[in-house]
Amino acid sequence: MKKWALILGLLGSLFFSVNTMAADFFDETFGNLQEELETARDEGKQGIFIFFHMEECPFCDRMKKTILNQPEVIAFYKKHFLTYQIDIEGANQMVDFDGTEATAQTISEKKYRVRATPVMMIFDLNGQPIVRYTGPTRTQKEFMLLGQFVLDGSYKTTSFTRYKRAHK
Repeated sequence: MKKWALILGLLGSLFFSVNTMAADFFDETFGNLQEELETARDEGKQGIFIFFHMEECPFCDRMKKTILNQPEVIAFYKKHFLTYQIDIEGANQMVDFDGTEATAQTISEKKYRVRATPVMMIFDLNGQPIVRYTGPTRTQKEFMLLGQFVLDGSYKTTSFTRYKRAHK
């Protein structure tokens, strides 16, 4: 009996540690993206990464369970970006980068035209969108390349599709 309790305890701790790591990818926010820009500048970040999602989105869930919970992904994105998630059906009030006040749903739908999820966007330190990726990345490597695409400035001169081909 003790053996089963030990096995169940170990499996439970493994399950909860993976879920905790997925949650660790995202920074906490009170929904004021103007303030988050100041924080990003103060902390020497390269921009702000936003993961637009829905609660019942299977593709969002897959990314959270297979990519966003990986320690090297978390470390890379935390080093270079502030990372937030926005529920596109959310009723919570937010302040966008330009000072617009609206619900998460309104900002997602009207301003950023997010209708299907996931959508990943990276914003520069002025709050301007510089990269938009719709749908889940296929692999962890592809997701890491998305961040590197911004860091090395390639987004200014080429598409992400060409960038991926060049980095196979």
